[in-house]
Amino acid sequence: MDISQIRKGSRFQSAVSAVELLSVEDQAMLIEMFQTRLQQQKVSELEQEVPEVRQECGVSNFDFVSIDDFLAELEL
Repeated sequence: MDISQIRKGSRFQSAVSAVELLSVEDQAMLIEMFQTRLQQQKVSELEQEVPEVRQECGVSNFDFVSIDDFLAELEL
């Protein structure tokens, strides 16, 4: 383990410790906020990948659907 990993682990542990000092309601709100942000980041990444995939496929034999439809299919 190098020094940067130790520092990152230390910062992570500090963040966890700080969150544990919050009330249960604030912890729940923080979790919900981060879940929303992560979901938005994933959608954004997918939106950036779609044009790349379409370009790579060239002439398409695929039926492209909206990202929402794609994500809904994954949840089945």
